[in-house]
Amino acid sequence: MNITAGIYKGSKVKAPDEKIVRPTLSKIRESVFNTLFSLMGNFGEKNFLDMFAGSGIMGLEALSRGFENVVAIEKNPKVAAILKENYANIKLKANLILGDSLKKLPNLSEKFDVIYLDPPYFSGIYEKSLETIKENGLLKEDGIIILEHTTEVNTDGFKLIKQKKYSQKLLTFLSN
Repeated sequence: MNITAGIYKGSKVKAPDEKIVRPTLSKIRESVFNTLFSLMGNFGEKNFLDMFAGSGIMGLEALSRGFENVVAIEKNPKVAAILKENYANIKLKANLILGDSLKKLPNLSEKFDVIYLDPPYFSGIYEKSLETIKENGLLKEDGIIILEHTTEVNTDGFKLIKQKKYSQKLLTFLSN
């Protein structure tokens, strides 16, 4: 995998074992950030939370495109080690929280401009993730949540901004 745009464009990113994670495809990453840019404009001084970070590719794309800060949460220690390695390979230090996203979210003190959710499909934790974000006030007033999913997700309590379909995957953009 390679970073698709920005100051780190072309940098290689190692993917963990596909049985453990499924990295977001480059076409979908490009769409996510193009849509975000059309909704938000410049990414400078904005922060990004990747709740189920895997290889770290989404956070690295965010930094490459100008986000000031990225927080990554990853539960699997072996995958987290690869994420750290991917950051180190482009001379960055990962702002990584090791552990279960749903348990770690209540401990976060900052609010985010963008929160990216791509948990294991069919895990049943999309709704619980959204509920935890809402309960803990983690999304800034004009912030955006992005869901990458394959089945319908109950997004009650959030406003649908946009939804795009790529084969069997959906990208859903939500706001407060």
